[in-house]
Amino acid sequence: MERKDTVDISIPENVFDTEATAGITIPEIELSMEEKLVAKEKEARENWDRFLRERADLENYRKRVGREKEELLNYGNKSLLEEILPIIDNLERALAHAPDDGQGAVVEGIRMTHAMLLTALKKFNVTPIEAVGTPFDSAFHQAMAQIPTDKHEPNTVVEEYQKGYMLKERLLRPSMVTVAVALN
Repeated sequence: MERKDTVDISIPENVFDTEATAGITIPEIELSMEEKLVAKEKEARENWDRFLRERADLENYRKRVGREKEELLNYGNKSLLEEILPIIDNLERALAHAPDDGQGAVVEGIRMTHAMLLTALKKFNVTPIEAVGTPFDSAFHQAMAQIPTDKHEPNTVVEEYQKGYMLKERLLRPSMVTVAVALN
């Protein structure tokens, strides 16, 4: 079987005899086809650009959802932990006011409960902020009072009213502190 590399396209003379094509010459039809080709190429470029934009939007959506998922996994229990912190504060107050003599079973139970809560918080990456003796930092401390003193450097935390806590690298609750100021 022979293979032909060329195709013979011949247009019969009577093709353009109808009223719709009357007066149209072959170059005009070719120009019309070229215009159609240019229009289709333009449409193809627009579709490709639209495809690329949609693909980029989809990729951005995937990244945002991934970040939100990670954020939820890391910090989704923040509100629960914030509710537990006052319980720890009250247990610490109870231990601070417990009598040292006798060490009753109730006081020992409070100590054990306090220790268990602190251990549970460590599992969730909650750590207390060490405030006393450190320079005052408004990002981690909330100043409740100022004390003029020459015993401490100015702008140093002297006393802590309420412990502050960090959840991983974020502040969960600031420390409520008293800050030293210079004597006048």
